[in-house]
Amino acid sequence: MASGELSERAAQLCRDSVIIDMVLPYEFEIGNDVRLFPRWANSGFSFLSVHPAGDRHTVGEAVRRIARCRNDILSRSDCYVLVETVDDIHRARAAGKLGVGLHLEGSRLLERDLNMVEVYYQLGVRFCHPVFNQQQEFGGGSGDPVDGGLTRWGRRVVQEMNRVGMLLDGAHVGYRTTMDIMEMTTLPFIFSHNGLCGVYDHFRNVEDDQLRACAKTGGVVGVSGANNYLGDEPTNETLFRHIDYVVQRVGPDHVGIGFDYVDATELLNAFVKSRPDEWPGSWRPWKFATPEQVPSLVDFLLNRGYSDSTIKKLLGENWLRVAAAWK
Repeated sequence: MASGELSERAAQLCRDSVIIDMVLPYEFEIGNDVRLFPRWANSGFSFLSVHPAGDRHTVGEAVRRIARCRNDILSRSDCYVLVETVDDIHRARAAGKLGVGLHLEGSRLLERDLNMVEVYYQLGVRFCHPVFNQQQEFGGGSGDPVDGGLTRWGRRVVQEMNRVGMLLDGAHVGYRTTMDIMEMTTLPFIFSHNGLCGVYDHFRNVEDDQLRACAKTGGVVGVSGANNYLGDEPTNETLFRHIDYVVQRVGPDHVGIGFDYVDATELLNAFVKSRPDEWPGSWRPWKFATPEQVPSLVDFLLNRGYSDSTIKKLLGENWLRVAAAWK
């Protein structure tokens, strides 16, 4: 087989699998919006989750941004399906369409109104990482020097999200706060787009005891495609190191994909540099794994001895399992 040529086994495995990317920022101001969706559809993905709003937005701003995102999906029903349940993912795949779901990147947009959890759920939001790097009324952020843990208000939010079926995500949440959530949540807990500290030590990455606690809830760690969290260029070899780290420690049922792709990296570089309290430390110019990379990643995994069944789990079956909590 020539260099760069995809094996027939890998190509068939991609065709047979439900492929899921759990994170794409929906920042239409910088072009990260519906215009990118064909790249996931053409790369064989069945489902993509996007976040149109987070800790930088009020209730009003968040609802308007969600409304725009919903319209972008629903107005192109020949190509996309707005996903609210696992059945919707299967329906989209059967119709040859891309399923698109919604999540939130922070909980300040609740504005301390617990009723908003169900409102966002009814608008299609199916998971939330409730803190974005910096401490707020819910709990601590991953970028804080000290994390005081889940607050009383945070505990009420966890209970309400559990009630409605909204998954909790530790992607940008502080260490102690994630451990507090995982101790009390009744639903699988996820880290939607992270690296593993055992491979590359970074404040946004998952420690071994967080990994074990996540697996204990039945949850999943989505391996990020960002070089700053992977610790190196986002090649298949680099991705494999993080994927395999999860598999070797807690088994193949607890790993997935959460690339967190940003197209206009020069704008992301400037944004991070402008918010040093939220993004502490030094940051190299951003690079991301791409949806087009996944077929060659499958080939790489096969060459490293991964079985078809294990690859299908990490491509999407593990995410489907946790998404069964959606009502």
